[in-house]
Amino acid sequence: MWLALALVSAVLLGIYDVFKKYSVNDNAVFPVLLFSCSTSALLFVPVFIMSAVHPELMKSIGLYLPALSKHEHFLVILKSILVVSSWIFAFFALKHLPLTIVSPIRATAPVWTLTGALLIFSERLTPVQWAGLGVTIIFFYLFSTAGKTEGISFRTNKWVWFIILATLLGSASALYDKHLMRYYDRIAVQAWFSVYQVVLLLPATLLFWYPRRKAVPFKWRWTIPLIGLFLVVSDFTYFYALSYEDSLISIISVIRRSGVVVAFTFGALLFREKNIRRKSLYLAGILAGVILLMIS
Repeated sequence: MWLALALVSAVLLGIYDVFKKYSVNDNAVFPVLLFSCSTSALLFVPVFIMSAVHPELMKSIGLYLPALSKHEHFLVILKSILVVSSWIFAFFALKHLPLTIVSPIRATAPVWTLTGALLIFSERLTPVQWAGLGVTIIFFYLFSTAGKTEGISFRTNKWVWFIILATLLGSASALYDKHLMRYYDRIAVQAWFSVYQVVLLLPATLLFWYPRRKAVPFKWRWTIPLIGLFLVVSDFTYFYALSYEDSLISIISVIRRSGVVVAFTFGALLFREKNIRRKSLYLAGILAGVILLMIS
């Protein structure tokens, strides 16, 4: 069941990446982040209210929001700091790089998550899973060569390093998520995380963007609230998958990042990005590795 949930999360995450790219193209990054995250937080307002007014009803449908202690709130704030930092770097990279370059780099997160899972959670992979992981890593490396044909150096381009840093922070967040799902309620974690990300982004937007709003104007686009909507649903299925005792964060992370297929396809069709045939070949290799992991 947790594999199916991870796959649903992957598809939603791919669509979410497309909405992000459309929203930040020639646009101010911080307001896009703030308004999309505000949408996520607003979606949980009914959950907060109904959990207080009709707790039994919310328990019966699996959406009850229990109270958190001060220590638990602190842990969720740490998660929010990790994720918001990752998103800031990722959104800026997405603004300046093709989606068909960003998405595969972002999909390398499972490699780093796997390393952490082996060290922290003592997870063990089968030989077939190791083979799948090896194939995935090889084709991720080959993807870096595709960037050179578009004048994007993976060594010197600032925005490439932004997306790499965002990926590393995202991997750390994934490992932290596994820890949180072991001991704390997933609805409470997701709901309060959605609130705290707005709390963090509001002062950041006022500090880094508002003084420069004339030089970097903000344009409202209909995809901005959809970023928050698709993120909430994707995270809901992701946390649900992690809540299973036998779930493996290393495998869930790989499957979730396979949403690159959706983002890649739309990047090719909607944004008319370059070098699609070569990138498609490398993407097929990445998917082969993911399929090996799923079959095993």
